Amino acid sequence: MVKVVCSTVLSVPVEDVWKILRGFNRFDVWHPAMEVSQIERGDSPDRVGCIRKFRLADGSELREQLLALSDEEKTLSYCLLDTPIPLFNYVSHISLLPVTDSNGTFWEWKGRFDVPKGSADELTELVSKHIYNAGFQAIRKHFETQQTIDNGPHNFSRVPE
Repeated sequence: MVKVVCSTVLSVPVEDVWKILRGFNRFDVWHPAMEVSQIERGDSPDRVGCIRKFRLADGSELREQLLALSDEEKTLSYCLLDTPIPLFNYVSHISLLPVTDSNGTFWEWKGRFDVPKGSADELTELVSKHIYNAGFQAIRKHFETQQTIDNGPHNFSRVPE
């Protein structure tokens, strides 16, 4: 079994980060790898057990199920149900904690999964670099852009596409 743990610190209050991350069906809005997402059967995107089906920028389609969500602890867990990527028994967990001396956020994103023999390094890099760390950078950019817009002249050409 492969285990991947990535973390970052954001200079944004934990409540603001949680407002974005708790939206299980909204990863397509902020994560660069996701193109479009929908919750199956019209379920609520914060109902444990709901399934999101999404398409990646390369056209691949995946399905994931929300396993747990806690607003109090600011955590969520999900698993992969269907994927063309050979990640088996994939379970991921996101947790946020306040950084009290700076009013920031500590964000940990971790996963565990099985892979075909000989592919652990490649798939570990895919998950850590192209999913977790790409997500960190996207959220960081979102808040930096938002802060620029809120604190400076309202030049909407600064808003990311």
